[in-house]
Amino acid sequence: MMLTAPGAGIIILFAWLSPSYALYFHIGETEKKCFIEEIPDETMVIGKYRTQLWDKQMGSFLQTSPGLGMHVEIKDPDTKIILSRQYGSDGRFTFTSHTPGEHQICLHSNSTKMALFAGGKLRVHLDIQVGEHTNNYPEIAAKDKLTELQLRARQLLDQVEQIQKEQNYQQYREERFRMTSESTNQHVLWWSIAQTLILIFTGIWQLKHLKSFFEAKKLV
Repeated sequence: MMLTAPGAGIIILFAWLSPSYALYFHIGETEKKCFIEEIPDETMVIGKYRTQLWDKQMGSFLQTSPGLGMHVEIKDPDTKIILSRQYGSDGRFTFTSHTPGEHQICLHSNSTKMALFAGGKLRVHLDIQVGEHTNNYPEIAAKDKLTELQLRARQLLDQVEQIQKEQNYQQYREERFRMTSESTNQHVLWWSIAQTLILIFTGIWQLKHLKSFFEAKKLV
């Protein structure tokens, strides 16, 4: 985990490697957790979470009271806020990426009532699904009256579409890396040329200075 600011954690999660994952983490009263998700463009993301509050008397995490919830904020690769909303102790958020790259998903408690925490900690269970994993295929089959073979074909088409998006995103990353490498190489080349010119001018100046010195001493 990399920290970008006091009380703010960053976890890097690659969507193209793990299109669906579930985890849990702990946060304090004023702490914010942020996740970086690499997402292709035009890809739907669904996040579900539930919270549990530490109970000292029971010595375990219990269901959070309705008075405590979470604030979810999502930024695209250009740091533009595409979602900022208050939710309850359990919630579900959805967004679609329009720019490929790293999307930042941040969560923190929206409660200012210290008594709810009482110096304890909050456990957040987070489940994020990306791409075709956001589709509810049993519901789609019932709605469109699809046979098992038709439903399987629909799943395969969705998977192929998601793979194509991920390939396009990898090409986009490779193109950006190539442009960065070319720019760096160009800067190195011009710096080397500048150093060479400086050395040449320095050598010429030293020769002229030595010649003037010897002429002044009448050695030449």
